[in-house]
Amino acid sequence: MKRIVPILMALLVLAACAGKQSPSYIVQVSLGPWQSADYSAAQIIARLDTVASIIPVKNVIIGWTAQPEIYKEVGAYLHGKGIGMYLWLPVFAETEGVCDNTPAVDLWGREPANYDLAAGEGFRFNCPSNPANRANVVAVYDSLFADCGFDGAFLDRVRTQSFVGGVSGVLSCGCPLCREQYLAQGVDLDEVRAAWEQEGDRFLSVTGYTPECGFTFENPLAARFFAAKGKVVSGAVAAVADSLRARGLQIGLDLYAPFMAPFVGQDYTILSAHADFIKPMLYRCTFAPAGMGFEYDLLKQAAPEATGYPVFEMDLAFLESQLQAMEPYACGKFPGIEINYREGVVSTSAPYVRESLDAIMGHGFDGAVLSWNIMEAPKAHIDCLHFE
Repeated sequence: MKRIVPILMALLVLAACAGKQSPSYIVQVSLGPWQSADYSAAQIIARLDTVASIIPVKNVIIGWTAQPEIYKEVGAYLHGKGIGMYLWLPVFAETEGVCDNTPAVDLWGREPANYDLAAGEGFRFNCPSNPANRANVVAVYDSLFADCGFDGAFLDRVRTQSFVGGVSGVLSCGCPLCREQYLAQGVDLDEVRAAWEQEGDRFLSVTGYTPECGFTFENPLAARFFAAKGKVVSGAVAAVADSLRARGLQIGLDLYAPFMAPFVGQDYTILSAHADFIKPMLYRCTFAPAGMGFEYDLLKQAAPEATGYPVFEMDLAFLESQLQAMEPYACGKFPGIEINYREGVVSTSAPYVRESLDAIMGHGFDGAVLSWNIMEAPKAHIDCLHFE
């Protein structure tokens, strides 16, 4: 009997290990703005070769510099390794370098403020309802990237402005085309504007939050507005995604964390139905747009008199809540973890990276997107993701 117990324990451990899912990794290569590339194809290939020798790489997201020869050379290397290549393609912002788009306006007809994090990233958003804006994005793919060997398109900036632009950024777009779209959803934007002018910040007050249902707005009109916004914006994203899928591409989507997604028009139910995988940006250490704490603080700064918003610590428990909110959706789920390091912007560490990955895999998800630039990731942040 004494011999049997250790044997049984060993078998249980082996069974648990056998049932444990190994992560798949998608890595991102940020090349820089449209006009120039920050890295050569040789530099990118050398870096990816090093990374792929440490962890299994499923796909590489790369873009969005308009230099086709880089993608062709990198793509040949990746396909030789059995790794997919996705074009990193902005949709409703950062397209002014390659096409003329109609900018979004708020409910008062003004362009919301943007956020100039770095050259080429102004976060100036365009109208999602304008058919020409959507067609322009697809035309950019057709004219610059169609023959580069991409397996998929990873769509970024699939939203409106956030509280980076103050309340004005969130109460957008309010152009005539969008007004028609909102009316079709039963929401009159003139009523929304009047309610804001009468109530101010209190229009955004909430009575609670749960991961399953998000924020519950105190004002029913605010609830209807954000529900309609999700349909208007996400419907426009779906149209772009479907056009690119018709060109033989798989689709990935860059999304805000579930708790902030409704403010920028991202309806996970609609978007996940048009994507092969979604990448919610679960950035706990990022002090820039899409950082969870950064965006939440901006909400409270932009609308200080709005009530009901709880205190969220960007800790493991909060990460778990956002992973829980992702569970209902049927497409591939690859949450984004910051892996690069930039002082004052993204203060990551190897323990933070591994803690985030362990939480993701604890929910049985497919893996993680290592964000947002593998070229800047310390080696320790990659080594810690290796599974024996």
